Amino acid sequence: MSETVTSRRPVIVAIWLIFAGVVGWWAAFSLTMERFHQLQNPGAAASCDISVLVQCSANLQSTQGAVFGFPNPLIGIAAWIAPIVVGVALLAGARFARWFWALFWLGFALALTFVIWLIAQSLFVLATLCPWCMVTWSVVIPSFFVVTLHVLREGVIPGARVREVADRLMVWVPLMTIVAFVVVAVLAQVRLNVLAQF
Repeated sequence: MSETVTSRRPVIVAIWLIFAGVVGWWAAFSLTMERFHQLQNPGAAASCDISVLVQCSANLQSTQGAVFGFPNPLIGIAAWIAPIVVGVALLAGARFARWFWALFWLGFALALTFVIWLIAQSLFVLATLCPWCMVTWSVVIPSFFVVTLHVLREGVIPGARVREVADRLMVWVPLMTIVAFVVVAVLAQVRLNVLAQF
């Protein structure tokens, strides 16, 4: 069973990585351009400023929007290239060593940790919902699930049973993603009373 699981070319995983990478990169690029526009035009509103609740400006101009001293979206512009490259390589038939998958997973684990922190900051400190930020959240969360299960299928943790369980759980990624989105939506509603804003 384990040989069957690991010998298949992971086409769906590859396509998802490319899709998520492109979407994530575009969101990061759009946020970066918004930040540059604001730096060139102090006081100007961002094109994604829809209301007091739904806006980019508050997030971009906050200390949380530049955790490392530069705009957070610049991290995304650099980082989202990785899943695109890996996805294309997988489609081309490339196979990676276990250590590579472990590092690749670590990258997504760090990304998810950062996103969870940003979600908490957005909901509980800034009290805003940034549209492009939410696009980023929407691809980081399922990507973490996909990559986690795929690296387990690739044998990062040895054991035929681990590979088999990971392979079976892969079909549940959409449901896991929906549950995660619902949790964020409920937190947003409880904290910000989103529905009352529309």
